[in-house]
Amino acid sequence: MGMTQKERDQRRHDKAARLQEEDLRLKVRQGTKQALAELMQWAGIEEQGEALTLMIHHLHRIGPERALEMLQLPPRHKYVPSHSVALAFERKSLLMIQQDPGDEIVSPKAMHLHITTQ
Repeated sequence: MGMTQKERDQRRHDKAARLQEEDLRLKVRQGTKQALAELMQWAGIEEQGEALTLMIHHLHRIGPERALEMLQLPPRHKYVPSHSVALAFERKSLLMIQQDPGDEIVSPKAMHLHITTQ
């Protein structure tokens, strides 16, 4: 007679405790999930846990100096609009301000003069 589900669960729990296994949770976005899937495909690995375990051990094996290079965050993308885009944005912004009565452009100098004359 085979084991019941409760017996199988207990056996699995006992084995995990004996081996000091611990669940690690990892939430990822689509790009990270896709990168992991490609790495697994390249290596012929079917289980995510196995792939992550191998990567951790291989990264640890190469030592702190080389491992730290791979653990650096990638540089953030910075958007710097071209002069023509900035100019177009400024023109459209001024047009929108002019179309809405009551919205005015108040320069800091005008504010300073207004405050000091009172």
